[in-house]
Amino acid sequence: MKKIQIVNNQNKIYSEITTNATYANECHEFSIRMIIDGQEQYKLGNKKLNILPGNFLIINEGTVFGREIYSEVPVNTISILYDSQFLNSFHHSATAAQSLLLDEPFFVPKNSAPVFLETIYPLKGDMRYNLLHLQEIINTDTTDDMLIDQYLLHSLINFYRIYNKEILTKSNELKALSYKTRTELFKRLNIAKDYIISNYNQALTLTEICQHACLSQTHFCRTFKQTFHCSPYQYLIQVRLGQAKHMLKNTRYEINEIVSMIGIDNVSSFIRFFKGRYGITPGNFRTGIAA
Repeated sequence: MKKIQIVNNQNKIYSEITTNATYANECHEFSIRMIIDGQEQYKLGNKKLNILPGNFLIINEGTVFGREIYSEVPVNTISILYDSQFLNSFHHSATAAQSLLLDEPFFVPKNSAPVFLETIYPLKGDMRYNLLHLQEIINTDTTDDMLIDQYLLHSLINFYRIYNKEILTKSNELKALSYKTRTELFKRLNIAKDYIISNYNQALTLTEICQHACLSQTHFCRTFKQTFHCSPYQYLIQVRLGQAKHMLKNTRYEINEIVSMIGIDNVSSFIRFFKGRYGITPGNFRTGIAA
């Protein structure tokens, strides 16, 4: 099942539920892409990224990409495509001086929006709340463009906040000598982070991750912890536990099945990791939800 809705400012919303789909050589406007259930694989150049519940991906205007869904259960995706003029106007209003916005309220410079880092971002807080409500609205087949516009605008506002926290602030924390060096290092660290997320259920090795990031192990481990405030292994466990939490809440898989699916060696280790992170055992977490 696929829905496409175009609002009066030419922004678009794509919603799809499917178990099998392949799209090659797509190229659209700037977009925010998330998944409610299951996973969807994107290919951007030589990068393969798996988008999971709890994350979202952004793709810049003009980027050519492919995406695939192969699943035993229905996969629910939603994407927001922003018209370039709307995005330019938003970026100008978010960054220009108040005096300029008052003196020239309808002036919008062409191509004023930046090119964002195409990486996997955390879907949480206001961003998650906003996008999930947008999906509910779309599922009701509403024709209220003003209501939809409000959610599209707030999704963009929330993305800018996340971008400032996850990209601008973290990249500035790197102790690199120059802006160029810092930017390149941060890009490689995000390649590693995306690789961990996209392959979280595999038996990953530090050597494998470092090869994808083109960084030595010592340099990688030191700068990864400096940027993401945990070791690569701790980050991997966090991703696995996040997916386990989603499965406990939204599926009927037994705990031992979930442990196998997320790549943790045994149930006892999983229970210890889960309780250490969330302060509750997996069984009690699931029972609390059911109650």
